[in-house]
Amino acid sequence: MALLHSLLRTLDRVSPAKVAYAHCDIPCGIYDPHHAQMAAHTVIRMVDLIGQLEKPAANATPEQRQEYTNKLARYIATKEQHSEIYKTELRVLWADYFKPEHVQQFPQLHDLVWKALKSASKGRQEINLAASEEMLRQANEVATIFWKTKGVPTYAAKSPYPTGRETVYPKIG
Repeated sequence: MALLHSLLRTLDRVSPAKVAYAHCDIPCGIYDPHHAQMAAHTVIRMVDLIGQLEKPAANATPEQRQEYTNKLARYIATKEQHSEIYKTELRVLWADYFKPEHVQQFPQLHDLVWKALKSASKGRQEINLAASEEMLRQANEVATIFWKTKGVPTYAAKSPYPTGRETVYPKIG
């Protein structure tokens, strides 16, 4: 294997590869803040489940301790994964969908997205219900602005998810 690496390094020095410049984003026009909202609901739900998880008693069996540890690890991993999904979805909207004219029309947009990304970081770092609810509030605010830029009215309603929190939806028809 070392011989192969040495050969490839030598070839690269003799004939280096050209740098490729490409833009991989496809302007498909299909954007939606829904995934960020769903991710925020998931973070809220994981925080709720962590809070409801009963710690094993001092006399708990090894199996009970293992079950607790497994559930806690899974809830935390899911909370962190969905905090990152939230951030990714907002970054895509910010970088690919929102244009300078949207920021002119909604001057709070830049600060809102920045704060929402910071809230998601806090959602990852902590088991904090207020922080996860703030993520949803900000995702709903981004959704309201997003749909306004498309000329689509919105409405807020209690979500059908176990979180029971309000979500902003596009009003179609």
